[in-house]
Amino acid sequence: MKTFEQVRKHKGPSLPYLAIVFALLFNTGLSFVISLTGRGVYFPGPWESAGTIVSYFQHQQRDVLLCAFFQFGAAIPLGIFTATVVSRMQFLGSTAAGNHISLFGGFWTAFNLAFSAMIMWVMAYPGIASDASIIRCLYYVVFITGGVGYSVPLGLLIAGIAVQSWFMKTLPRWLAITGIVLAVVGEVSGLYMVFPGLLFAIPLTRFPAFIWLILVGFKLPKARSENEKEGV
Repeated sequence: MKTFEQVRKHKGPSLPYLAIVFALLFNTGLSFVISLTGRGVYFPGPWESAGTIVSYFQHQQRDVLLCAFFQFGAAIPLGIFTATVVSRMQFLGSTAAGNHISLFGGFWTAFNLAFSAMIMWVMAYPGIASDASIIRCLYYVVFITGGVGYSVPLGLLIAGIAVQSWFMKTLPRWLAITGIVLAVVGEVSGLYMVFPGLLFAIPLTRFPAFIWLILVGFKLPKARSENEKEGV
């Protein structure tokens, strides 16, 4: 009898490319409504007056439309990333509930991202912005689904990957720990609904998560080794 090692590779889309495309599409859309220099007109926050919110959507319809288009597109690679990374974890031997937690969190994040983008598209539709009461209502729907509705389930996606990777040692320790911290911040951001002062937890989850998901894409093993025996 002799023993030899067989290497099996996971079949599926490229995780790092999916994460990069997701980040690029999302932030391209964001660039139309957010000014990093602090100059110009930017997307109003929930603390802004009703007049400021309504005025923005009445005069920046093109920017809102482009933001909606790119962020709707970003939901697609995020959903595919979620399905692929869960498949990869199972391929590497995970049978824990974390697989389903990640799947639930990732699909929920992608759905809310697409939903908030579609509502934003409605707000940019000709004639809609002229009705101030409708615009205000839709604005808060967009803000909650694209804010807490994004960061909380994203935290679940990250938690499912990070915790399993800690025990399975499929990711570097520092990356798994960073993911656990991000996941906690994501869940804490849900408290914004009753404690508005925690608004900062939403971007604190959102933006580091882009980098974390890309790193996971590069670091998560694509192959596993299996020992087989053959008669001689």
